[in-house]
Amino acid sequence: MKRLSLLVSLLLAMCAVASPCPAAIPDQAGRYRRDLVRLAHAEWGLDAPVATFAAQIHQESAWNEKARSRVGAQGLAQFMPGTAKWISQLRKELATNEPMNPVWAMRSMIIYDGWLHDRVQARRPCDKWAMALSAYNGGLGWVIRDKRLASVNGADPLAWFDSVERHNSGRSTANFKENRDYPRKILLRWEPVYVRAGWGDGVCT
Repeated sequence: MKRLSLLVSLLLAMCAVASPCPAAIPDQAGRYRRDLVRLAHAEWGLDAPVATFAAQIHQESAWNEKARSRVGAQGLAQFMPGTAKWISQLRKELATNEPMNPVWAMRSMIIYDGWLHDRVQARRPCDKWAMALSAYNGGLGWVIRDKRLASVNGADPLAWFDSVERHNSGRSTANFKENRDYPRKILLRWEPVYVRAGWGDGVCT
């Protein structure tokens, strides 16, 4: 955890010296900031990690509500059609199933993050969120299997960084790399950018 804290501190220091970080936030992000804060507070309370949610949207779509991936993911939160359909059944307010609607996408992402967050165990909030984000990107089942493999190999199954994240229970090399990059980019690269820009709290920063 000390190495993780040092990395986050280094990123913040780089922003302070060179000031590249706020400029990295797309202009269109401001269009959705108020809605994101409102939705995050409604679901997570006043201490909601708004900067973390903003960082996740940044990583998913760079705030492009019309984004479509080559594999079929759609909207700000880049939901696959099957995932969007499943999420639309979680809550009555999500029943419209509108992944290209920015408000629906943000609300659904925040609720789905919470659903995943409740289903993983970790020692520290930053690790818990990394596991939830890994599950968002690649599926909760993989995280559970990776945690089990880490434990079998003598690593700490309640720590993500430099522990569970190093264990692959069967994903292809490309999928494994993408999945491990996903929490790191959100929590260690983009979250400090949004915290520094005044978007609120983050879970690791």
